[in-house]
Amino acid sequence: MNRAKTKNSFLKKIDLQQVVIISVLIILFAFFSVASPAFRKYTTIITLFGYMYYILLMAIGVTFPLITGGVDLSIGTGLVCYSIVGSYLINHQGMPIWVGIAVTLILGTLMGAFNGLIVAILDLPPFITTLCTMMIARGLGSILADGMTGVWPVAGSENGWVRSVLKMNLADGTIFPIGMIWMLIIIVIMTLVLTKTRVGRYTIAIGSNKEALRLSGVRVVKWHVIAYMISGFFAGLAALAYGWTFTTITPGTGAGFELDAIGAAIIGGTSMKGGKGSIIGTFLGVLMISLLKTGLPYVNLQANWQQIITGIVLIVAVTIDMIRSKNQ
Repeated sequence: MNRAKTKNSFLKKIDLQQVVIISVLIILFAFFSVASPAFRKYTTIITLFGYMYYILLMAIGVTFPLITGGVDLSIGTGLVCYSIVGSYLINHQGMPIWVGIAVTLILGTLMGAFNGLIVAILDLPPFITTLCTMMIARGLGSILADGMTGVWPVAGSENGWVRSVLKMNLADGTIFPIGMIWMLIIIVIMTLVLTKTRVGRYTIAIGSNKEALRLSGVRVVKWHVIAYMISGFFAGLAALAYGWTFTTITPGTGAGFELDAIGAAIIGGTSMKGGKGSIIGTFLGVLMISLLKTGLPYVNLQANWQQIITGIVLIVAVTIDMIRSKNQ
């Protein structure tokens, strides 16, 4: 009897959706490897991780507003805006690089706080609120850039060490994706934050039953704002990762980045209705989207196919979530 209970308890902890994602990832990797020998090269892994860094950081952050039953659409254009401002301070104002890094993170966090205050205090729909701040971030980035592209220090230059935070050049010329180690550390930390701290518990509680949480004496507004601040802070981190991975940052871009991040979180099992989500699931969702971005060109399919396939996967993920919610 005890053995049966233990087995049932173990099975309940297994997320079927994540098992399906892992299976699909294995199938996709095998398919791309067989279809194109070039896909099996080491450089492909470097390219895959290059796509992953900024999407993963955005996705981890936006998981928190999604769990509250909201969303943050400002992270994509915000990423570009924060990265441009940081690089502008370094290149055109002669600021130390740590100032550019700090300002990039602070801007993201402030935007998240602004979103959270409007959503939590004014009770405006998160979709409309963050759609407006998305446009604000896009316009602000273009104004501050004054038509110029943003550039973070390149490898080999003064302060070029920032490039080695994500990609390290070994003695034999091989590139080692050290950034993935940092990502795994962040995944572990944020998993603990979501599952073992008050921030995580209250974030989930807001998405499950905000009114019940308020009646229990919890300051809901405070924790609601914190969820959006986390999203903004990680958009700032993503801005650094984007600037340190790619050569230039073009003003007015970034629209659509947020869809990859939000889509990855939903694919990974975060519920659109709120109250449910996991950082591990989000990571798996990002891995799937990045694998599609990297692998499809190797089988001679245009980049637009990635959007079509991702859209189909999202429909399936949302359908699974709706069926699961009805059954519960």
